[in-house]
Amino acid sequence: MIVKIYPQNPNRKVIDQVVEVLENDGIIVYPTDTVYAFGCSLKSPKAIEKLKAIRHKDGQLSIVCADLSHISDYAKVDTPIFKILKRNLPGPFTFILKASGKVPDKFLEKRKNIGVRIPENQIPLKIVEYLGHPLVTASVKNEDDVIEYTTDPELIHEKFGKQVDLVLDGGYGNNEASTVVDCTNDEIEILRQGLGELIL
Repeated sequence: MIVKIYPQNPNRKVIDQVVEVLENDGIIVYPTDTVYAFGCSLKSPKAIEKLKAIRHKDGQLSIVCADLSHISDYAKVDTPIFKILKRNLPGPFTFILKASGKVPDKFLEKRKNIGVRIPENQIPLKIVEYLGHPLVTASVKNEDDVIEYTTDPELIHEKFGKQVDLVLDGGYGNNEASTVVDCTNDEIEILRQGLGELIL
């Protein structure tokens, strides 16, 4: 199923429909401020397994939080790191942080770190707000030698429509992913330069 939604003013009925899918162990595809992404509820072990299967267990799962205080529920954030997050979020970044005890083991699978996003797009932020906890997320990308991100929601629906429960059409997406920033060591390290220019 594919449903149209507008980033400037996401329709509450559509958001409620999305939340219902997520609460019933469903997988969605949704737009962000970078590329389109798969999403499921952090509280659904069954959906997390399904999402890993779609992504062939490549381990690149992060969470989407609603705001900075939400992040500190799921990750350990000291004052210097908080200042960096505050300067750069919402925005096209994935910050790697040390996970807190609230992150389910099913998600972490023995890892101690977690990728965290607050996209500059009202659609995922509203979904997380009404869901009441983070989305587990992974970019929609073509599994070939050259990583190509699919930007057209119609084509995403064509390709993944049988594997996911709902595709949200928020218009064309970007074809450049987020900048990945590792904050787990003494030195801040950019692991992947993407759309975001980090302000330290």
